[in-house]
Amino acid sequence: MASSKTFVDRARRWLSGRSLVIGVPYLWLLVFFLLPFVIVFRISVSEMEAVHFKDLLTLKDGVLQLTLKLSNYVFITEDALYLKTYLASLKYAAATTVLCLLIGYPFAYFMARAKSTLQPTLLMLVMLPFWTSFLLRVYAWKGLLSDNGWVADLLIATGIDQLLAAGGLIPAPGKLMHTPFSLVLGMTYTYLPFMILPLYGNLAKMDLRLLEAAADLGATAWTAFWKITVPLSKAGIIAGSMLVFIPCIGEFVIPELLGGPQTLMIGRVMWDEFFSNNDWPMASSVAVVMVLLIIVPLAIFNKYQAEAQEARK
Repeated sequence: MASSKTFVDRARRWLSGRSLVIGVPYLWLLVFFLLPFVIVFRISVSEMEAVHFKDLLTLKDGVLQLTLKLSNYVFITEDALYLKTYLASLKYAAATTVLCLLIGYPFAYFMARAKSTLQPTLLMLVMLPFWTSFLLRVYAWKGLLSDNGWVADLLIATGIDQLLAAGGLIPAPGKLMHTPFSLVLGMTYTYLPFMILPLYGNLAKMDLRLLEAAADLGATAWTAFWKITVPLSKAGIIAGSMLVFIPCIGEFVIPELLGGPQTLMIGRVMWDEFFSNNDWPMASSVAVVMVLLIIVPLAIFNKYQAEAQEARK
């Protein structure tokens, strides 16, 4: 009786409000991340027969055998194509993140320092692109950067295409579509709001009295910005960078529409393995490696957040 009563008390404590609230995010991660990841990993180490997969565990003559096919992972390490596409995905994702930060930080700073009556309007303007289809917005850039597109004509008229060609971002002056430039431009435009919103939320909560105190001590506006504003907005910078960098790694639609043969990314490779080659184990192996690449920056972000919370205490 005592043991059953103890069990009931523990169950009540676990089902209390605090434990239930904490458990919801873990349940979400279990259902929508861990289980799909386990399924994809299971496919990646399975032998495919027609449209079926062999069982990993087999019982034969009283012997339980575990069969894991690791040749796909070995092939990924040996084939230069996968290494190049992984590195290219990281490169374009990092370039997009840096550009979003350089463009988004001034936007977020201006929004946070604007009048309180004007901030909702500015916030709505940042979110306005989400009111239209993501696919339509990417297709619009395809028209703007193609021959006789007004953005392409503007870049050519101002000679910017000459600079882009000299920097290796486009193969030749006037050739703007299906290049690294069009790819990074499309991803920067698409993911810029994901950088602005966390930065704005962080900067809007900053105590302006710190800047006033710095000015009273003789610090210039530029010094106060680098010594106070930027360090205090570090959490927003990291959050925005993760929100941009992580989805950019596995991006498929933008590289497909705006990129070209020179901008092959891992999302396109997975598509080809799944639907063109019909090699699900290989595609799943590529997806598992990509997820592991994404988990690393997530772990860094979580570590920073934990350290920041400890510092506040």
